[in-house]
Amino acid sequence: MSSSSQGRDATAPPETTAVLVVGAGPVGLTLALELDYHGVDCVVVERNPTPTQHPKMDITNCRSMELYRRLGVADDLRKVAIPADHRIKVTWATNAVGWELASFEYPSVAEAYEQIHQRNDGTLPLEPSMRVSQVILEPTLRDLIESRAQHAQVRYSWALESFTEDADGVTAVLVSEESGERRTVRSQYLVGCDGAGSRTRQQLGIGLDEIDLRKMLVKELGMPKIAKAVAQAFLARGERPADGRFYLVHFTTTDPEVLTRFGLVWHLQSPEGWTVISQNDTDTFTLHAPLGMGADADRIDPREFVYERVGREFEMEVLVANAWTPRLTVADSFGRRRVWLAGDAVHQVTPTGGYGMNTGVGDAVGLGWMLAAQLQGWGAPGLLAAYEQERRSVALRNREAAARHSVVRAAVMTTFRPSMYSERWLGERTRQQIGREISDLGNLENEAWGIELGYRYDHSPAVCGESETHAPQQRMDVYTPSTWPGSRPPSVRLEDGRAIFDLFGRGFTLLRFADHDVDAFTDAAAQRGVPLEVVDIRDARAHALYERDLVLIRPDQHVAWRGNATPAAPLLIIDRVRGAQN
Repeated sequence: MSSSSQGRDATAPPETTAVLVVGAGPVGLTLALELDYHGVDCVVVERNPTPTQHPKMDITNCRSMELYRRLGVADDLRKVAIPADHRIKVTWATNAVGWELASFEYPSVAEAYEQIHQRNDGTLPLEPSMRVSQVILEPTLRDLIESRAQHAQVRYSWALESFTEDADGVTAVLVSEESGERRTVRSQYLVGCDGAGSRTRQQLGIGLDEIDLRKMLVKELGMPKIAKAVAQAFLARGERPADGRFYLVHFTTTDPEVLTRFGLVWHLQSPEGWTVISQNDTDTFTLHAPLGMGADADRIDPREFVYERVGREFEMEVLVANAWTPRLTVADSFGRRRVWLAGDAVHQVTPTGGYGMNTGVGDAVGLGWMLAAQLQGWGAPGLLAAYEQERRSVALRNREAAARHSVVRAAVMTTFRPSMYSERWLGERTRQQIGREISDLGNLENEAWGIELGYRYDHSPAVCGESETHAPQQRMDVYTPSTWPGSRPPSVRLEDGRAIFDLFGRGFTLLRFADHDVDAFTDAAAQRGVPLEVVDIRDARAHALYERDLVLIRPDQHVAWRGNATPAAPLLIIDRVRGAQN
């Protein structure tokens, strides 16, 4: 743990904290920020000695950035991200030195802010997405905790070995990865943010529901189409059919021009199946490419692997190289009683869409305020049941979206033709055909605003629902602003320039758009000890977007209840949203 705890006798009394978080990846660190935001003590332990050196995620989506703004760190994170004037471009090409087939281009952060300001109709987020590698994001989150947090600590080189749970809390046994020393930590709650191989989940005995990616692709695309594509690849390049694994090479280069033939490109992709990700738009890149059956990943020369795919040799330094297997899994449960799970410990998806870490950020915020409610005495146990129902439903929906995007990537691979490399007339014709098909398939994985902003906590036991027959339709591709209970409310700036999201408090916020006496509501909240602030807004645009005179916003910026008058039994509403009516 910390230097002060090194060498302590194993018989020493256990350290105590309100929440022990296992895993200091982005999800564990975000959970620590959330708990600190609510004044809850927590300790985050990480088995590795340092933040990750593995690139992993490379975009923090707009909803995550709204949540980081709420925590007061969005501007700090943007300082280490890709510059705000760099546009986002996804290009399909024959290879890095060949021909462009199709491109999809999106506004820079600066341009997106301007669009948000100009439109101001609730259809856009408060914050644009942010491009940043996990290699940079993780240590930045850690540094923010170490420099600002009053209630959170992060400690490296300590792994969870086991835990025992009782009615009052959890006793965890930690082991030093460096010295083998053991010690115990006593906490009221334990949260496993310890990744796909989660020891926490395994000890709880929670299983995983998994979609077989290869079987899904065969079902969606059809065996004849796949067989034809496999034959084309074998005849052209001698490649065996992919076996579901990918090979990753993370590298730097002093010759970045080789990867900027088509300008500053975020994702450079080929119908061969590989993708090169620009991590910083200067000198750091990551290549992912499928492996064929029987390929021995340990015998691959990473440099040659990259050269063969991009089309030429260049100066490069390999930072990380390894095989990995994409998965589509959701845990059967997100925890119970005193032990809960978040992030990759309960859901793993393909990289398509960037839903892995971003789903985990939502988990961290959702679980964090609910744990704070338990520890502060006003939250009922039903809140934690709501956490599982809410976040598992989002994980299932996001898995479906990631799977859909993976099918599109595979469909592009079936367009591969050896003639796309030819300079003769047939080559140009082939490239045009492939480009049209890619354009027709689209790039929803970077445009699924309904997934990023339109998720909703239907059927949550901590939301006051309305008639399901009138619920707005949920689509992957479109976000429709709504205050339907369980929704993320619309983002809008008021006439005085304030962002409505910035008016939401740490507890519950009752937005009052018209003159109603809400004393009964606030009295009910006070009776239960629920933190509630009333915010008066007299703004016609915002009132129309929020659809009701009164809208109750939860601490995680989701709608808990709405109405055009104070409810006849406000205590029932308060009990519902604090998890006391299950």
